[in-house]
Amino acid sequence: MQKSQRLKSAVIQVVDNQLSSNEPPETRETLNRLLSEGFSEQEAKELIGTVVVAEVFHVMNEGKEFDAARYAEALDRLPERPGENS
Repeated sequence: MQKSQRLKSAVIQVVDNQLSSNEPPETRETLNRLLSEGFSEQEAKELIGTVVVAEVFHVMNEGKEFDAARYAEALDRLPERPGENS
């Protein structure tokens, strides 16, 4: 498996874990909203994954703490991806 595919799988696993634990609840709410907007389950999870990656970037590369409000706001903006139009 290529590195990019392994990373994608790992990110989707994070999303799946958030969905199973319902933590944060905004992940499930976002999945349901994206499904109602016509995205497939896989597409919706990949979009949510872009927010996971952006938050990991903030925490690791910018030395910022995890910010639940920032995370929820980014989920709310989907399908606009983090960093678009900002």
